[in-house]
Amino acid sequence: MVELADEPAALRHFFAVGHGDQAKAEWTAIDSALLIGKVATSPVRGLEPVHMISELSPRTIKQLGLKPSEVRSLGWRWPRKWTSLEQAP
Repeated sequence: MVELADEPAALRHFFAVGHGDQAKAEWTAIDSALLIGKVATSPVRGLEPVHMISELSPRTIKQLGLKPSEVRSLGWRWPRKWTSLEQAP
């Protein structure tokens, strides 16, 4: 959740992060979010400021070309292209 000056509430911004470790992936996403705006410090409308939606399967990572340790900004809209492919077991 990123707080922007012209928005009344923090907005969700999605990232794909090429780390197998969830904590490292979340911190890496925070670092990228800070380039956009201030990261919310508490839950917004019941959503945690930073959380993983789902782990990406090796097939999805390969199909979408996410490199190890890469952070890819997916924007403000729900990342259907990334979450609709096969999920990791």
